[in-house]
Amino acid sequence: MRLRIVLSTLVVLWLLIGLVAAFQRGLFFRDEASCSTVGHTFGTIFVGPLNYLGVNPSVECPPLPEPSE
Repeated sequence: MRLRIVLSTLVVLWLLIGLVAAFQRGLFFRDEASCSTVGHTFGTIFVGPLNYLGVNPSVECPPLPEPSE
């Protein structure tokens, strides 16, 4: 029972820290709303606290194929 409360508290704190990270980056004040911006915002909320721990995660997109002529 106590473990469940501790884990729930840690998850809520993690998400609150992620919300603060997204707010600091100005992700809630953008004019355009697209799949990309929403995905970036959610990614920052879920992974953002790692930046404060010094992990500095990054995602690199694979090279896209050239369009045909």
